[in-house]
Order: sequence, then structure tokens, then C-alpha cells
Amino acid sequence: MTGGRHVAEIAVSPVQGFALLHPEAVVLGPRGVVENRRFCLIDGTGARLRSSTTAWTSRVRAEYDAELERLAVSFPDGDTVEGTAVAGGPRVRFDKRGWVVEGRILEGPWSEGLSNLAGHPVQLVRTTEPGTFREMPVTILGRASLARLERETGAPLDSNRFRMLFLLDGCEEHEEDEWSGRTLRVGGSTIRVDGPVPRCAVITRDPATGIADVDPLRALAGYRRAMTDGAVPFGVYATVEMGGPVCVGDVVEVL
Repeated sequence: MTGGRHVAEIAVSPVQGFALLHPEAVVLGPRGVVENRRFCLIDGTGARLRSSTTAWTSRVRAEYDAELERLAVSFPDGDTVEGTAVAGGPRVRFDKRGWVVEGRILEGPWSEGLSNLAGHPVQLVRTTEPGTFREMPVTILGRASLARLERETGAPLDSNRFRMLFLLDGCEEHEEDEWSGRTLRVGGSTIRVDGPVPRCAVITRDPATGIADVDPLRALAGYRRAMTDGAVPFGVYATVEMGGPVCVGDVVEVL
């Protein structure tokens, strides 16, 4: 695919906040990509680790084999550990911005390394139902919008910084904002765009290091109209009307 709106990049992570993976294809279901954010982290008190206040997680990489139910976790020092992805630990319930997420502790060889990185106890949780940790089944950003933000900040910005499921080519800058309420055909799936994605301090960090380096949040606030809650939008989220496969290069059609 060389012209027109199309999927340029797919980004997922089996563990919320960990380094993103870029598969060539995924399958969308009612709750998005089942393997995306299938697992999450809680601290020693049972509260979820908030991305806005936790910088180290983006330096950890995980790969999940759903067929074999195996999880591999790679740490910044190069060490990789692997174990079963079937959670048999205690049941947990925690708050995720106003709703309750349920799951079970996933005990394994990663626990010590995660706690050492955090400097306090950290546990991996497998959510009871796929997709319950995600607020938005699908998120979309146009590469032209990213290019505009790069001009505003005066610095190159890795698309991983924004953690969007689909990065699109062939769009005008911020064209995706105009799709609110519209239906899109993306590969073999159909999605409905529902609204803008509000941004927080997470996007000020380099995803490779976890260190705050530039401030795209301030740049966005300078040229984008704030949402009713004061947050600034960048990209849009969508719900899945008809699931199906989506591949890099697939055409994106506004219906």
C-alpha cells in the first residue's frame, strides 16, 4: 500500500505499560485485540500501578503466546524469564478510574525483577476477562497529526510515546478528529469512532528510557482546543462493530 488512508503500524503490549510490540497483523474482537493489555501490574497494597506516575515500565518487554499460555518478560539488563501465563494466585479487585477490574495474581519468575525495578513490591495480574483493563478497545492516530506535533515541539517524537493501536498514513493532519460518530472499515473489521483521546503526562517521557525529555503535552495545549475536563486531545478512540483481521497496509475507508 503506497497511497490513500491505510494502516501504517500496529502497536500492542500484553502487559499494560510495557514496551510496545509491532505485529504485522491482529484480530479485532468486541473488546479490541484480546492479547493487548491482557495483564497489568499492582503494587503491594493491591492498587494498580498508574502509568502517569510509573516511568520504568516502558523499559520492560513482554511476549505472550496465547496458544501455549506462556509469558516471557525481558528486563533492561538483558535478562529474560519465562513462565506459565495461567494465573493461579489469589483473586484481586482494584479500581481503574471509577470501575472495578478483577483478576488473579500471576506468580512467576518475573516478580523479583519487577519489584527490584520499582523499588517496592509489584505483582503481575491476569485480568479475569480480556479487555476489561482497557478503557478504549481501539485507538487511532494519523501520522500527519504526529508530524504536526513534531513541528510544534521542535523535536522528533517516537509514535510509541502515544501508545495507539493503529497509526495511519494517508490522512490530513488531525483528520481523525472529523470521524467522531462515523464508521470506518479497517481491513476485515468495522469500527465506530467515538471521540478524542485525552492526554496526560505519560507522553512527556521517552518510551525507550522512561525519562521525561520533551513536553508534547504543553505543545498540544498551545494549539489544540482543550476538552471539557481540561485535558488536551490527540488521536481518537473507537469501538468495534464487526470484528475481523487487520494487517499493516490495510485500507481504511470512512463509510
